[in-house]
Amino acid sequence: MPRALHHLDLWVAELATAEGEWAWLLASCDWQRDEGALSWVHPDGTYLFMEHSPDQHGAHDRLRPGVNHLALTVDTRAELDRLRAESTEHGWHELYADRYPHAGGEQHVALYIESSEGFEVEVVVGD
Repeated sequence: MPRALHHLDLWVAELATAEGEWAWLLASCDWQRDEGALSWVHPDGTYLFMEHSPDQHGAHDRLRPGVNHLALTVDTRAELDRLRAESTEHGWHELYADRYPHAGGEQHVALYIESSEGFEVEVVVGD
């Protein structure tokens, strides 16, 4: 079965900060770093590219029209709990902490975090 998403280009304001935040998160979700590039590949073949473009203008705001958040997966609740425990030291801020791990509903097990630039990522157990 072909993958549903071929790749994602992530435009960031500060490459060094974003690289540190995203490298940790993507590695924790089984994405592999492409040597010599700011890109990662998931085992299903999906790529994520990170760049800062001179064409960018204004700050990222996930509440404006566009992509609101990215959802990644982990296999187990233990992995999700580990991500939650480590996220702050890697530059992420937990959203909806008072409702963890069911902020998306009782049948949905996920962690919601936000990067220093305001990118929201939902990490879901299972697929």
